[in-house]
Amino acid sequence: MTFDQLNINKPLLNALNDLGFDHPTPIQAQIFPVIMSGKDVVGIAQTGTGKTFAYLLPLLRQLKYSEQQHPRILILVPTRELVIQVVEEISKLTTYMSIRVTGIYGGVNINTQKTAVFKGLDLLVATPGRLLDLALNGVLRFKTIQTLVIDEMDEMLTLGFRSQLTRIMDLLPIKRQNLLFSATNSPDIETLIATFFNNPVKVEIAASGTPLLQIIQKGYKVPNFHTKINFLEYLLKDKTTFNKVLVFVSTKKIADQVYDLLKSKFIGEIDVMHANKSQNYRINAIKFFDEGEFRVLIATDIIARGLDIKDISHVINFDIPQEPEDYMHRIGRTGRAQKAGDSITFIMESDQHYQYAIEKLMATKIPMVEMPEEVVISKLLLEEELPQKPEKDYLKDVRKKVIKSTAFQQKSAKNSKVNLGGSYKRIIKAKYKKPKSKGNN
Repeated sequence: MTFDQLNINKPLLNALNDLGFDHPTPIQAQIFPVIMSGKDVVGIAQTGTGKTFAYLLPLLRQLKYSEQQHPRILILVPTRELVIQVVEEISKLTTYMSIRVTGIYGGVNINTQKTAVFKGLDLLVATPGRLLDLALNGVLRFKTIQTLVIDEMDEMLTLGFRSQLTRIMDLLPIKRQNLLFSATNSPDIETLIATFFNNPVKVEIAASGTPLLQIIQKGYKVPNFHTKINFLEYLLKDKTTFNKVLVFVSTKKIADQVYDLLKSKFIGEIDVMHANKSQNYRINAIKFFDEGEFRVLIATDIIARGLDIKDISHVINFDIPQEPEDYMHRIGRTGRAQKAGDSITFIMESDQHYQYAIEKLMATKIPMVEMPEEVVISKLLLEEELPQKPEKDYLKDVRKKVIKSTAFQQKSAKNSKVNLGGSYKRIIKAKYKKPKSKGNN
């Protein structure tokens, strides 16, 4: 099927042609007529299958020119980076249309966003927290919302947006179309759907947790942090094969450590990104990596969800994620738009239970490969990798003293005295079988 065969108008077709898109992905083809019908929709598809265009194309197809101030379509996403990306995707698709779109998110001056909203818009992309801020300030009205889109729903719940989502949906008009998209499904998502959606049509391209077939997965047993560094350096030296690499780590601290250890060996080729970086730094890091100015980007899971960075050759899990769903999102950064991709995961002995959980979700094993002999096995261990010594029992000596002291206080049976009450009179009575007074001589 081509986009010409869908009920897409000329402005959208021209924009798609400019972008070089001729054929819709499976979820785009299946979900287009359902959204056009006005029904509520739940779309479950792997990361990298074109979910954003899947809902944008039918929504923009139906959106007519209007001069009203408040938005008709509200798109909720979990992160600032996703707000920026979705706004960019809308801008690309509306090159030949008169559509007003604004993105709002936290971490920047709210007054600038108030001004943008006050000027009027048709379509609003937002993170839940900043959206509620503007609504409570009276700048934003929800009464004109006709369609609500919740993108990356699983990540919304992971980041703790449940209460904010519930509050937003309570503020929206009852009569509206609801669209929900996620790479994985869960009981929490099903509960939200049952509460706020009206008989939604479920479009599931693959079972929840199914990885894209074009992603080649490999796992390596690596004993410790510094051996991971040696292995990563070994891989990155092959610049032809590893030409655009996204390295995932578990924490901001580890991200900085890995960057500091490798930046002098790959000068001008490597960058780092995590939540402690400023908003402008993070935006530029993604931009420069996407455009190829940096060959390697070290990042936390802040970049694992939804972002569409083209032609990533490899995703390397320097640290295996603790949540199986995060693994799916991480490896989904490669192999996008039906292109081939590679995923490599470093697995320490203490990580095996995370590996088993991931394999259970995928219903398949991560193929394990022997680490190359050229990689140096480091004997240097981090403090947290050192064998744990049993904690000293500081009360042991105290308990011994208490027991010893108690033992010395015990008296032998012959020296033990029992207080039976009374005194001299009781003893005399026992001796003479009768009381004896002073007058009895």
